[in-house]
Amino acid sequence: MFISPAFAQAAAGGDTQSTLMSMLPLVLMFGVLYFVMIRPQMRKQKEHKAMIEALAKGDEVVTAGGLLGKVSKIGDSHIGVEIASGVEVQLQRSAVVQVLPKGSLK
Repeated sequence: MFISPAFAQAAAGGDTQSTLMSMLPLVLMFGVLYFVMIRPQMRKQKEHKAMIEALAKGDEVVTAGGLLGKVSKIGDSHIGVEIASGVEVQLQRSAVVQVLPKGSLK
């Protein structure tokens, strides 16, 4: 009826190994999630931040709303974008999605 002390100690040591083996798939899934989703997103954010900091007067840009225009004024957090001759809108810097090559707008 009673469990011998030697058998009880052996069972406790084997339990730790099975716990680690049961957590292995969870750790592997997190590793895959990091390399497939989190890391590329962080790299994309870093590239977008560098693009926004490098904006200069005269750059042709696309905004998040789909407007195409040329940067006419630059402030700390806002920029002025000329979308037509004589029509200028003020936007947050973060609203710029893409910088177009020179001469894209005609």
